[in-house]
Amino acid sequence: MKNEWIYISIIFIGSAVFSCNNDDEGTAPPINNPAPEGKDWVYQPTEVELEIPAYFPEIANNKIIEEKFQLGRHLFYENRLSRNNTISCGSCHHQNKAFTDGRQFSLGLNAEPTPRNAMSVVNMLWEDLFFWDARAKTLEEQALMPIQDHIEMDLTLAEAVDRLDKLELYDSLFFHAYGDTLITPERIAIAISEFEKGIISKDSKFDKFKRGEESLTSEEQLGSKLFSTHPGPKWNQDFQLYIFERGGNCGDCHTSVNFNKFVGAQGMQNNGLESDDTRVDDGYFKVTNNPNDKGKFKTPSLRNVELTAPYMHDGRFNTLEEVLEHYNEHVQVSNTLSTLMYVNNDPDQQGIISPDGKTIQLGLTESEKSAIIAFLKTLTDNELINDPRFTNPFLEE
Repeated sequence: MKNEWIYISIIFIGSAVFSCNNDDEGTAPPINNPAPEGKDWVYQPTEVELEIPAYFPEIANNKIIEEKFQLGRHLFYENRLSRNNTISCGSCHHQNKAFTDGRQFSLGLNAEPTPRNAMSVVNMLWEDLFFWDARAKTLEEQALMPIQDHIEMDLTLAEAVDRLDKLELYDSLFFHAYGDTLITPERIAIAISEFEKGIISKDSKFDKFKRGEESLTSEEQLGSKLFSTHPGPKWNQDFQLYIFERGGNCGDCHTSVNFNKFVGAQGMQNNGLESDDTRVDDGYFKVTNNPNDKGKFKTPSLRNVELTAPYMHDGRFNTLEEVLEHYNEHVQVSNTLSTLMYVNNDPDQQGIISPDGKTIQLGLTESEKSAIIAFLKTLTDNELINDPRFTNPFLEE
């Protein structure tokens, strides 16, 4: 019934998907389209205002369409969008792990490992680059890539549309989301992104502290201060002299609502995992072909970081302690190492380049590292990982 429209849609997918946003269809006025013969459905889209704390950055559109959200939720967990009906977006993004999967490398439809660790899909409304190498520039563009990836789900968009078109379930879901039963890649992308836009982490202990609802312990407060401090001499107004301030240097790269951007920068950094001689993954360079981008990866969100192990693009670190140890002792100097990684020499020997010139070391004490980790654990949002709105709908049906 809908095949003629399917192939017309595929022809225009290249330009349509990558420019789509809620202005295209998400906020379109209701259309009194008739329901399919024999159905008493009524197209009546429900606009829902997202609960966004006042201290989060403002966004252009803070509303979603509930029917698109529910369609996207089904598509997010739809195994039939993979060639052998075994893999969905939800296979690599588990709610109880803050939408990561706990593996060093996620597994595709034939249990083949993907090249990189799964990133969280929480608070995507405040992201403007997607995947470790930033190969997607919009959430909608990102939504379709795993479906087409040969390791992950391995379907063409035409095949994906054809499969959904044969499932009666999606007649109702697409009708209530869009006013008719037409299925297109563009509509699939918008619906999945609508679901992901609704996944907002805002109820961690840190958030409740920001709202004045909870207090941080003395260790968490110390960790917060160390997290935000770039070590080095700071002018002290009271004593009228420079005093060295100790710090973990985390906040240089981990600012913003998701703790993953440097103010004014894109959030693509080389964080010193490897030297020029030992690097095995060039990261952002594969997208830009710019030699200055070798070894750069998207700075990951630290929201719910306690739940998102293992860490880094290649999942090399199993614990937060290992991550802190890297930054404290083993940052590798290279031609593209982020300038934010360099710290100042100081009388206490905190923050110096090693005698051989190959590593940068912070010199944090064990108690300072523990305090930073205690602060990071305040970013865990237990309400998010138990929210029934984000669960797999097929387990309920």
